[in-house]
Amino acid sequence: MELLYSSCVGLLVACGVFLILRARTFPVVLGLTMLSYAVNLFLFASGRLTMNKAAVLGFSDGYADPLPQALVLTAIVIGFAMTAFVVILAIRGRADLGNDHVNGSEVTTSSRNVGSQRKEQSKA
Repeated sequence: MELLYSSCVGLLVACGVFLILRARTFPVVLGLTMLSYAVNLFLFASGRLTMNKAAVLGFSDGYADPLPQALVLTAIVIGFAMTAFVVILAIRGRADLGNDHVNGSEVTTSSRNVGSQRKEQSKA
């Protein structure tokens, strides 16, 4: 079970980093969300992976550590609010700039051709 759990965390981190490195805003937002889910799973695993254990003392023989569960619950709420804020910023950026690239400018084939033509003209 631990191998599967750690593989899922690693897969989420890998996908999150891959999406963060993209040049468009929606994949960046999706990558940040996946990375936050990976961190939440990591925090949850820090309280030991046990099954059928109560989070409160006195209800069963064994118990699960409630602190990581409380931290993850808080992180989920904060992460959801931050995701909503970043989505609103991305929508505003798209409305103001006309595209959804992270740096605000899109490299197209026509602009590449213009740049290469300018270089050829400056050499001549």
